[in-house]
Amino acid sequence: MIATATSPRVTPATLIPMSAEHQPVLVDELVDLLDPSPGETVVDCTFGGGGHARAVAARIGATGTLVCIDRDPVAADRFAEVAPELECEARFVRGEFADVLEDLADGGLEPDCVYFDLGISSFQIDVAERGFSYSYDAPLDMRMDPADRLTAAEVVNEWPQSRLAEVLRDFGEERHSRSIAREIAARRPLGSTCELVEAVRAAVPPAYRFGRGHPAKRTFQAIRIAVNGELDSLDRALPTAWGALPIGGRLAAISFHSLEDRRVKRFLADRAKGCICPPDLPVCGCGREPEAELLTRKAIAPTPGEVEANPRSKSAHLRAAKRI
Repeated sequence: MIATATSPRVTPATLIPMSAEHQPVLVDELVDLLDPSPGETVVDCTFGGGGHARAVAARIGATGTLVCIDRDPVAADRFAEVAPELECEARFVRGEFADVLEDLADGGLEPDCVYFDLGISSFQIDVAERGFSYSYDAPLDMRMDPADRLTAAEVVNEWPQSRLAEVLRDFGEERHSRSIAREIAARRPLGSTCELVEAVRAAVPPAYRFGRGHPAKRTFQAIRIAVNGELDSLDRALPTAWGALPIGGRLAAISFHSLEDRRVKRFLADRAKGCICPPDLPVCGCGREPEAELLTRKAIAPTPGEVEANPRSKSAHLRAAKRI
């Protein structure tokens, strides 16, 4: 192949090297839906650990082309490790996937398949110093691209309390958003993920503090989304990716929370919709025809066996469609 590169217990932060073993989520289901064929061109918008890329590369073979995108420089290093094993021509483009997709489309690339594995990767979570996890005591960072200027520390310590509450509500679907934002503001400046966890714990009622799941899970999700502009990026990337597909091209996305999944679901459903005239109109006047065939009527979830082997896959949802 050809490769080119363009109170739970809190653990002290330690830089954990990436594991050589990576568990991609819903990999068989993704490949079955996309059904990549030998010689096709595929864009992996979220290379991460390269698990999905390996499976796709095996299907498109030596005559196929795989374009791998990721904004994280660690993913570029991972690509360099994985590239010799890929069974196709492959190249890596580092950048935010919405921007890279626009550049590829402007350059005339017409991929047969595009797929997204959204959210945060295990490699990012498990490197404690990056501040993504509430299980480690680490700096408030949460940047997927360490070169970006905005950090979690700025969001937590400098954004107005009202804006922080909106972030927690809109990006974390946190029902205690206002009380958490108020407690964070009262404790400023916060210097670590441990201090952020303690602020959340102090702000929520006991039933929530000791209920199912970690009480800071939604807060960390919300701040991470705000730091990385994840939902804005997805909103830009979906139409760009769809517009680049030829007739018969396929698009798929794996999401891990409802904010992502709703966007993917609505985007694909809208393209699968035909006539939008009022039902009492005898003849269609809008002329609209479907441009998508849904390959998943309902989101595909991991099997119980996959969840047991990889608990982080539990919340995953896969949706896909074909351009017609």
